Amino acid sequence: MIPMPARDTPVWSDEELLECVMVVPEAPDVKTFSFRPPSGAGFVYRAGQFITLDLPVPGGNLQRTYTLSSSPVSNAYITVTVKAQEGSVGTRWMLDHLRPGMRLKAFGPAGLFHLPAVPDGRYLFISAGSGVTPVMSMAQTLFERGEDPDICFIQCAHRPVELIFRQKLEYMASRVTGLQLHFVVNQSDPYEVWTGYRGRLNQLMLGLMCSDYLERDVFCCGPSGFMESVREILNALGYDMERYHQESFQAPAETRDELTDFDDLVPQEDQQAQVVFTNSNVSAWCSQTDTVLAVAKEAGLNIPSGCTFGVCGTCKVRKGAGEVHMIHSGGISDEDIEAGFILACCSNPIGTVEVEA
Repeated sequence: MIPMPARDTPVWSDEELLECVMVVPEAPDVKTFSFRPPSGAGFVYRAGQFITLDLPVPGGNLQRTYTLSSSPVSNAYITVTVKAQEGSVGTRWMLDHLRPGMRLKAFGPAGLFHLPAVPDGRYLFISAGSGVTPVMSMAQTLFERGEDPDICFIQCAHRPVELIFRQKLEYMASRVTGLQLHFVVNQSDPYEVWTGYRGRLNQLMLGLMCSDYLERDVFCCGPSGFMESVREILNALGYDMERYHQESFQAPAETRDELTDFDDLVPQEDQQAQVVFTNSNVSAWCSQTDTVLAVAKEAGLNIPSGCTFGVCGTCKVRKGAGEVHMIHSGGISDEDIEAGFILACCSNPIGTVEVEA
């Protein structure tokens, strides 16, 4: 039996193997693995950090990095929650073969994506898929401190059954007033009622879920395309991106030199652009922060419009040439975008743009 940490228990170091003590299924192809060191040593880390496991897969050992999903408030054990992606080798081995009693070499914990040393702020956690693991660690840490936290927690998944930790999060939210949960799915599960949000996370949803997002520190984790979309939403809404933090599945940062320097396109008010309305033989100069719809109206042209914030799709027009920066709220399909259509109400011209209007 592995002893529990005591007052004089040493801190675990990666010179000691970790023993798997429990395996819990969470969702399709998702499991949580709990580890403790045979000596009973305790763990010291920050919520959001990761650990590297040395996995004895066929053909030779493989090192894979996994975010800790447990809270450092409970220092007797750590957990990692893993999801097998297409073609995964290490994670697939864990799901199929790792059982209680097996011991693994591990390195860490490490990583700069974590809560501050004194986490007394107001937080907005945004996650998709297995990207929920670091923000789950953060939310659980704030919950276990014994104080009412101030968290808006947004979790996105393809289907409700794929919402990892849903029941645990709902339990936590039922015990405190400061944890507000919001789930977003692309489609519902058969024979089950879903009354939450459907579709992709967008500006409109964010405003409905968390009206005071400008006042919160944002921690985001998920696939790279998802995180890029979140950054675009926040940039478009005027959020202070110095307060934005994100983790990457591919390359979690261990040093500050490895932190991602985002190269996001953000329309600038002092940058000139031009919109050419080819059907009307009219062109107009403007700023990058002007929308195609606003430029059209200023030029005396009528592009039919409705909501003016990218939901209804009334202002859909075809772009003949050039580049626009478009942040919509679900009013246009990916197929239409690939076919060259834009929503005039939420498209900012970059350089010279030709529009069929």
